[in-house]
Amino acid sequence: MMETDVVVVGGGVTGVAVLRDLALRGVRAVLVERFDLGTGTSGRWHGLLHSGARYAVRDQESARECIEENTTLRRVAPHTIEDIGGLFVLLPGDDEAYAEQFVEGCRASGIPTEELSAAAAHRREPLLAPDVKLAYAVPDGGIDSWSLLRSMAADAEARGCKVLVRHPMVGAERDGDRITAVRVHDAVAGEDRTIGCQWVVNAAGAWAGEVGRMAGVPLKMIAGKGVMVVMASRYVRGVVNACRKPADGDIIVPQHEVAILGTTSEQVASADDISVGLADVDRMIDMCAQMVPAIASGRVLRAFAGSRPLYVAEPPADGGGDGGGDTREVSRTFTVVDHPKLDGLDNMYSIVGGKLTTCRQMAEAVVDRLAERMGVTEPCRTATEVMPGADHGPHQVAEPLARVERDQAYGELICECELVTRGQVRDAVASGLTELEDLRRKVRLGYGPCQAAFCAWRAAGMLAEAGNGPGPGGDQGPDAVVGLERFLEERWRGQRPTIWGDQARQALLNHAIYRGIFDLQGAGVPDEAAEPSTPAGGSGGPPGWSPGGAGEG
Repeated sequence: MMETDVVVVGGGVTGVAVLRDLALRGVRAVLVERFDLGTGTSGRWHGLLHSGARYAVRDQESARECIEENTTLRRVAPHTIEDIGGLFVLLPGDDEAYAEQFVEGCRASGIPTEELSAAAAHRREPLLAPDVKLAYAVPDGGIDSWSLLRSMAADAEARGCKVLVRHPMVGAERDGDRITAVRVHDAVAGEDRTIGCQWVVNAAGAWAGEVGRMAGVPLKMIAGKGVMVVMASRYVRGVVNACRKPADGDIIVPQHEVAILGTTSEQVASADDISVGLADVDRMIDMCAQMVPAIASGRVLRAFAGSRPLYVAEPPADGGGDGGGDTREVSRTFTVVDHPKLDGLDNMYSIVGGKLTTCRQMAEAVVDRLAERMGVTEPCRTATEVMPGADHGPHQVAEPLARVERDQAYGELICECELVTRGQVRDAVASGLTELEDLRRKVRLGYGPCQAAFCAWRAAGMLAEAGNGPGPGGDQGPDAVVGLERFLEERWRGQRPTIWGDQARQALLNHAIYRGIFDLQGAGVPDEAAEPSTPAGGSGGPPGWSPGGAGEG
């Protein structure tokens, strides 16, 4: 049995931030995650580094948390951030009284704003609608959650902590009012493991209620699904927001080579419901095109959904979680749930709510509480200790092309869309990655307009050649094909609600390659939860593909 001081449950940005905070204080800890790092909410969002301005009118506590952490992350993790700024634009139909409230809310929250005339706004964003009345500049940014996760996890592991991915928690062992061990299932080895511990931190986000149930304490979470749409071009130089009460289709975030349109806010029965409806896609495009008209005729790559980790101390009178309502009235601030005081479970704390932007602050809050109980006097250093990779400076969108040109690696490209080279894949495989999905998260393999038409089979071959995956002709040979299918299924689910125009032609080409040439039959089952209404292996799309998990891009 493995032994540690603290078990952290949940491998999103909050859980990994907790692990890093513990590591910096010299505490032994093990993090367990049911899939891979960032495959829940942290990998299903629009990539916005919040200035807090979005919440300045109705939720100033969240707004203040965001602007504080916006500044901190730029200092300790600049390599994960694209410093692009943001605009809140006022259209003719928008309420000017709300704009006044917005300015006052930003002032009260400490968020710097600058009013721009319509002409100045168009100089900054040439594709804005011609009838924009005015705009307010705010310090929004873009942030790559997987880069942030990798940096925090690497720092924690270098200091002696452990990360166990594909180890879902399946239960807890209790002795009276204390948890003595956490039971997990090693999905790779196919066996159960027990981790003895003195303390537990529940950082499972939207799934925190399930962890609470296994630990024997109530924790009410609301599953708030948000649908986002990915366009095949950036369209805007910085983030563009509608200057009105938050609603569907009111934000455009440039992220790497694409623009992400967001977002709906719907209460659903399960955090694993990441289905996307055609009406949601249409609405995102129609609403965002009011701000940037070119979007209406643009190429849509895919759509995806994520579950917000919404917590309410007192659940709604209707029971909550049954679905159907708008979740925007639930605060986006975070809460440390003190189970020793609330439920009598003496050695577990939960950290719930919040935003990706505030993950470091959330971790500090819960670890401060835990450290006091543990007798650990080392203070939090995560706001000042820079992360591995920070010396690279802020991310620049032209970096991949500059790297290829510098290395004269044109003939080494595995993924032409995302400029991923053979050397990058080789290095990633050498580090131990065995799944194409892992490569997607690490080097952005398969994100581009062709949606893995060529790069997936090339990279699958490299995995097999390196011995990290089963090779052709071996006893496990068919598994290599299953892994390729699993990756394609992840790509296909995101495309299903966006198949028209150029993307329909792309889907037919991909179908011809993978079903016509490779004769794939749809045997791969994605790691992540399939849509509740779709049996695993079901399709509704090109033969040989079935729905899989969808992430950003």
